[in-house]
Amino acid sequence: MRVVEVDGTPTAVARLRAALAEALDGGEAVLPVDPHDPAAEALRAAMRPDEPAEPDTALIVATSGSTGTPKGVLLSARALLASARATHARLGGPGHWLLATPARYIGGIQVLVRAHLAGTEPAVLDLSHGFRPAAFEAAARELSTRPGPHYTALVPTQLSRLLDAGGAGAELFDAIVLGGAPLPDDLRRRAVDAGVRVVSSYGMSETAGGCVYEGAPLDGVRLRLGEGGRVEIAGDVLTHGYRLAPELTASVLVDGWFRTGDVGEFADDGTLRILGRVDDLINTGGVKVPAGRVEQVLTMHPTVGAACVVGLPDPEWGQRVAAAVVPADPGHAPAPSPDALRAHVRAELGAAAAPKVLVVVPELPLTGPGKVHRDAVRAQLTARETDAEQ
Repeated sequence: MRVVEVDGTPTAVARLRAALAEALDGGEAVLPVDPHDPAAEALRAAMRPDEPAEPDTALIVATSGSTGTPKGVLLSARALLASARATHARLGGPGHWLLATPARYIGGIQVLVRAHLAGTEPAVLDLSHGFRPAAFEAAARELSTRPGPHYTALVPTQLSRLLDAGGAGAELFDAIVLGGAPLPDDLRRRAVDAGVRVVSSYGMSETAGGCVYEGAPLDGVRLRLGEGGRVEIAGDVLTHGYRLAPELTASVLVDGWFRTGDVGEFADDGTLRILGRVDDLINTGGVKVPAGRVEQVLTMHPTVGAACVVGLPDPEWGQRVAAAVVPADPGHAPAPSPDALRAHVRAELGAAAAPKVLVVVPELPLTGPGKVHRDAVRAQLTARETDAEQ
């Protein structure tokens, strides 16, 4: 196994590109690691790079999901390339890509795989000092001088920052694939109004990145709903397991289907709608409330930019719905009103879904690009309740 340190600089990305190219051609498996991540050494030790990688492995992606527990997702060259081919087929053909997300995560890695498959040189944004809209715009304008089509992949927070900066070149792309977190309706509307073509994606490291675009599976991907509405996925894009974790592998890969941790439903037009995490269903007074659906409704309100909903223990109801919300326009627009937001949720989803606890916060804690650290939010809300009671 080959460990490649990726620190956000174009030089490090070039090393990763070379290692990936070899791995896709049957070479040594690659494990990208951020040397500045406080957990990097622990991750490296857990992945045991001195031991051979599992058969058919081209890439190992470290993922913490929404809980912070690390796992090493094993991906074959077949899965990575199947995802890249299907993405190009859905977007409009191979093209030129701008890498603007960290290359140690599957979203960034797949930008490199797609460029490799297309035979094009990706533009690489220097992220060693964070994401800056001005730098993104400069890279986007340079990329736009090459023959199209032109693509990039972002998380919704990045898109929001670009739109706040007047677009910052986002309108130059034939498609911007958005992943890592749900795309709020208000952000989609802002993008459309600005002439930016966004494509929302759903997927994870275990599916070699986004495998459902705008609710429809990519070519070769199959979807079904299991017990309790759990989303299950099959196709060539799937992982073949977790690093050194056969029991965990057996629990999620059953007869060729990957059992995700998400609950979903199919709309009347057949598209998939994600309602939230299986573990995030809130049982309040015998009513099961999908936390993700409450989050969607909260972010539909014009005063809310982001939201995280969790269940807190309640002696009477079993659990009570609790929400942390981030203002849509801090310091300028009116602050979110807890009573107005409760009424908004109640009108859309019923009384059981209306948050009994609702706190306005400046930002939500993250475990990765665009991924909310739900346990940290739960701890914050619990602490605030405790302080209020004292």
